[in-house]
Amino acid sequence: MSSSDEEQEQKKNDNGGGILDFIMNLEDVPSKLSPHLELIKTRVVCSIDAPQHTDTINYSGAYAALGVDNSVRLDSFCRNFKVEVKKLTDDDIEFDMIGIDPSLANAFRRILIAEVPTMAIERVYIANNTSIIQDEVLSHRLGLIPINADPTLFEYPDNAGGENNEKNTIVFKLHVRCEKGQPRIIVKSDELKWLPNGSDLIADDTKPNAGSKPKTFTSFSCSQDSLPEFSKRPLGPTYPDIILAKLGPGQEIELEVHAVKGVGKTHAKWSPVATAWYRMLPEVVLMEDVKDELADELVTKCPVNVFDIEDIGKGRKRATVVKPRACTLCRECIRGGKEWEDRVSLRRVKDHFIFTIESTGAIPPDVLFTQAVKILEDKCERVITELS
Repeated sequence: MSSSDEEQEQKKNDNGGGILDFIMNLEDVPSKLSPHLELIKTRVVCSIDAPQHTDTINYSGAYAALGVDNSVRLDSFCRNFKVEVKKLTDDDIEFDMIGIDPSLANAFRRILIAEVPTMAIERVYIANNTSIIQDEVLSHRLGLIPINADPTLFEYPDNAGGENNEKNTIVFKLHVRCEKGQPRIIVKSDELKWLPNGSDLIADDTKPNAGSKPKTFTSFSCSQDSLPEFSKRPLGPTYPDIILAKLGPGQEIELEVHAVKGVGKTHAKWSPVATAWYRMLPEVVLMEDVKDELADELVTKCPVNVFDIEDIGKGRKRATVVKPRACTLCRECIRGGKEWEDRVSLRRVKDHFIFTIESTGAIPPDVLFTQAVKILEDKCERVITELS
């Protein structure tokens, strides 16, 4: 490279990335934000009137004048991002997502509610219903029953061209009768019996033909219980004790239902979660020592026992923060005048979310989140493909 080329390259560096490197190497330029700016960037401060500093500062050059790079980098994201499971049961999961933007947390919430597929009852064929429950009300109740079936093993019905087969449909039958002279009976979801060979009902548009088998509402080429994925895990309602109807003497219900694959944005019955929600991690800070009678008053103020008393000797005591995670932001601890606002600071960490998923029972809660991650990943890949 000639001397003239070196000079041009040096000018490019001086006008571009070289300027930032030069500034960052100066001794008087701060390498990090001052405490009050760091507080504004990373915390929501909850005063008695309203929360403050609620916006997330995503602009990469927000602190360029101070020599601080605010851009999002993949290496720093991977280093700071964490998922910590706090509670896991058969019905719900609570975990912490640390180091992400609120938009990502909300994306997971929306995907869980509307885009994770499940199996739910879509079609109800009623042969006889003499109960006091109307056909449409009974159909609606049946549609909301969680079905214990892995949706990844099934196809969407649209992919089969409208044909109901063993790859996209689960068939159940219900036939219950209360005999005359007997007490009233309660019809529960365990009365739904799985039909692995498909529908038993003859289609309405079928013409009688003695030489062929009557056409039903499904066309299964094989029995579902012969498939390896279903032989060890019979299909059926997740909960056997969901009340569907009550029958009096002489009343009867006979019907057949077909469950298909769908997503919550089509209808809520396909939503796999009872609820999915998140909140920012609470942070409770005592700005000064709260002692003796004031400590007792502070402990009494909090309805969720965030504070406790610590013995500091010589008959004196001091208030401490023992359960900040339990804070519900009721603000009771800072009511009673400005002096309490000066003593206690209520904050929320902007990039630390406590995420809770309550499953309907169709899919385990830990599996729900992994599926939401895969769906978001597929969306990102589609965007990258379209842009490339």
